[in-house]
Amino acid sequence: MAIMAGFRIQPPVFFRWMYPGAYWKVKSSVPAVYLTFDDGPVSEVTPWVLDVLKTYGIKASFFCLGRNVAQNPDVFERICKEGHSVGNHTYHHLKSTKSAKLEYLNDIEKAAQYINSGFFRPPYGNLWPHWAAAIKKDYKLVFWDVLSEDYDASKTPEHCFNTVMRYTRNGSVIVFHDSLKAKDRLMPVLPKIIESLKRKGYAFKTLADLN
Repeated sequence: MAIMAGFRIQPPVFFRWMYPGAYWKVKSSVPAVYLTFDDGPVSEVTPWVLDVLKTYGIKASFFCLGRNVAQNPDVFERICKEGHSVGNHTYHHLKSTKSAKLEYLNDIEKAAQYINSGFFRPPYGNLWPHWAAAIKKDYKLVFWDVLSEDYDASKTPEHCFNTVMRYTRNGSVIVFHDSLKAKDRLMPVLPKIIESLKRKGYAFKTLADLN
């Protein structure tokens, strides 16, 4: 059984049992959240995200596609230079249930030629559990605790904002997307979410804090 893209917002508890050692939500002695962005970098969205993060003085984590890093090396360099964390998200955004195991593992390694990271998030949160052992030899698996649904064109920005604010708790790993598909929902809500979480007393941490 693989995690399927159909689950929304928060993964069912039994999924977490299938991937021992993976990060979903992080134990923290102080109120903290982990903002993460998938599928970039793209020149139309990622620089804007970086500007917002810089304005609020916070760091985040970017799970990058190798093909997008290859196409936008300057944007990727900026992510790293500004102190954000990066993770491997495959080269071609493959889904494990539609890929052969060797094809999938090779795609991760192709992405690794562009992304130097010990963290991996499977696209769609979709990964055959029996493949995880091979991946965990080189990477820490990072899933999530809260999915913003910003990628879904049927959702409104208000829905995405309310979803994140409703489900976020101490240690939550929150997923946004620095992609063209998510742009129309991400841009209206990201500053509001950051401001709201700050008012609630949350600190913002990155993958680097997991080491």
